[in-house]
Amino acid sequence: MTTSISELSAQVRRLRKHDAWYKNPLWGRLAVIECLALVLSIMTNETQGSPSDYTLLFKDSWFCVRGVQFLVAGAIVFVIAEVWRARGLSRIAAQATQPVRDLRRNKVLTNPWTKRGVLLAVTVIAVLLPLMGMFTLPYFQSVLAGQVGVYVLAALGLNVVVGWAGLLDLGYIAFFAIGAYTTAILSGKLPVGDDGNPELHPPIHLNLFFAFPIAVLLTMVAGLILGAPTLRLRGDYLAIVTLGFHEIVLNVAKNDPRGLTNGSLGATSISTFRFNLFGVHYDWRTNDAKPYWYLAIGIIIVVVFAFRRLEHSKVGRSWTAIREDEVAAAASGVPTVKYKLMAFAIGASTSGFAGVLATAKITAITPDNFPLTLSIFVLAYVIFGGMGSITGVIVGASLMTFLPAFLQGPPSWFNSGHPVVNVNDIPMWIGGVLLVMMIFRPQGLIPSKRRAQELSQAEHGVGDADAMTSPAEGVAQ
Repeated sequence: MTTSISELSAQVRRLRKHDAWYKNPLWGRLAVIECLALVLSIMTNETQGSPSDYTLLFKDSWFCVRGVQFLVAGAIVFVIAEVWRARGLSRIAAQATQPVRDLRRNKVLTNPWTKRGVLLAVTVIAVLLPLMGMFTLPYFQSVLAGQVGVYVLAALGLNVVVGWAGLLDLGYIAFFAIGAYTTAILSGKLPVGDDGNPELHPPIHLNLFFAFPIAVLLTMVAGLILGAPTLRLRGDYLAIVTLGFHEIVLNVAKNDPRGLTNGSLGATSISTFRFNLFGVHYDWRTNDAKPYWYLAIGIIIVVVFAFRRLEHSKVGRSWTAIREDEVAAAASGVPTVKYKLMAFAIGASTSGFAGVLATAKITAITPDNFPLTLSIFVLAYVIFGGMGSITGVIVGASLMTFLPAFLQGPPSWFNSGHPVVNVNDIPMWIGGVLLVMMIFRPQGLIPSKRRAQELSQAEHGVGDADAMTSPAEGVAQ
C-alpha cells in the first residue's frame, strides 16, 4: 500500500505539532512560576487604585521595575527547582553530608554524656542570649520573652496532640485564652461585676505564680471536656469540632457572662510575677524582658524533661500506635479513649501554661488576642519544625516566630533599620515557607526518626505516612 506525498506531509506536520516547544512541560512549569510571581507582586504591593485610574495597582506591580524584579526572582526559583529535579540535589546533599551522619553514628557522639554536654551548652547559650549582639536591644529581648518563649511552649503542647497522638486540633489557642483569663481573674482584675461598677472589687488577689497550677488544672479539665465527646471523630471531623470549641470560648469571652471577662474591653494593668521568700523579694518588671525570658527557659526545660520521659514511655508508644492506625491499636489492646483524653489534657495544660506566661508579660488581654489564625500559626510551627520531634518543634517555633519580628523591626545594620515586610503580609510569607518545606522536605526541619522513616516507607508504597489520619478516617469507632 503506497502513501501519497500529501499524507506524508500531514503526518510530519502532526509530529511537529506534537513535539512543539510550547507543549514541553518545562515551559508550563516556568509559566506557572512566573504567574505566581506576578500575583505575589500584587499581593505585597501597598499601592492603592484611584477613582481616575483603576489600573494603577497593575501598572505599579507589573509594568515597572518591580514587575521585572519579581519575574527575575521567579526565573531564579524555576532554575533552582529544575536543577533540583534534573541533578538530584537532594541525593547530592545526602552524599555531601554523609561524613556528618557517620560521625553521628560514632560511639563518642552517641554517648549519653556527650548529649548532655551539648544540651548544657545550648541551655547556657539560651540563658546568655539577651546579653549578646542585637539581643541586647529592648525590642529583641521583648520578642524573645513575649513571643519566642511563649510560642515554643505552646508548640510543645500541640506537638503532643498532633505530632504524637495524631489528633488534628485547630482550636488549640482556646486553651491559651483560658489560661490568660485565669491569670486576669487570679490577679484581681476580673470579674468587674454585673454592671461594670469599678467599686465591685474582684474577690481574688493572688501571686501569679499560683496561677500556673490553677490554669493547668482548668485547661486540663477543658481539654477533657473537649476530648470526651469528640473521641468518635477523626481527621477533618475532629478538626471541625475543635474549631467550634475555639469559637465557643472566644464568643463567651466577648459576651461577658456576669462580668467575668469584661467583654471586648478585657482586662488591663494585670499584675505580674513577684517573688518573696526567705527575705528575698523580686518583682518582674514589665519594662525589662530578661527575667521573663529566664522564666520561660526554666519552664521549657521542665516541660521538655517531662515530655522526653513521656515520649519513650508506655504512654508515648500508645500515642504512636493510635496515630499510625487507631483501629489496629484498639485491636491490640491499647485503650485508645484513655490515651486520646490524656493527649488532649496534656496539650491543653501546656497551652494554659503559655497563656499565663504571655499574659503576665503583656499585662493586658482582650478576646482579639486569641484569633483562629493563632492556632493555625502554632500548627504551622509544629509542621515546619517536624511533627513528633521535640528538638524540631523548638527550632521551628523559634525561627518562625523570631524571623517575622526581625523583618518587621530589623536592627540598623540590616536594610538600614527599615521594615522588610508588611505586618499584614506575615501570614502569606509563613504559608509560602510552609509550602516550600512541604515540597522539598515534607518531614520537617528536624524530623523525628519515626516520622522520617514513615515518609520514607510511604515513598516506596509501604504504610501510611499521614500522621493526622488513619485508614478509617472519619468513621466512628
